[in-house]
Amino acid sequence: MKYLSFEEMPVWKNAMGLAVSIFEITKSLPRAEDYGLTSQIRRSALSVSANIAEGFGRETQMDKKRFYIIAKGSLLETKSHFIYGCKVAYFKEDPVIIKQLEQIYFEINKLNKSIKNNLNPQP
Repeated sequence: MKYLSFEEMPVWKNAMGLAVSIFEITKSLPRAEDYGLTSQIRRSALSVSANIAEGFGRETQMDKKRFYIIAKGSLLETKSHFIYGCKVAYFKEDPVIIKQLEQIYFEINKLNKSIKNNLNPQP
């Protein structure tokens, strides 16, 4: 499906929803974490949707794919921070956030696969 704007992409919408969810769960973190976990997880979560948007705006398939791969890396970084936050009892293992992480991972992989197929068309 062709999108006229990155805001129409379900993967971007889901990534933005994740960033909002992460913002909400980090509101209650101790002030001592402002420059630690709070900052790290918020920035990595927001980086997912930002890189999807940037990839959307790129002209070549290779450039697009590079930003989508970066988005996946930011997603995994967010997941790692979330797991740490759960382990130190800052967060509860929220099934909504876990589902968001899994869904976005699946969607980014699908997006990258579609680009790979466009780069190597079958005869």
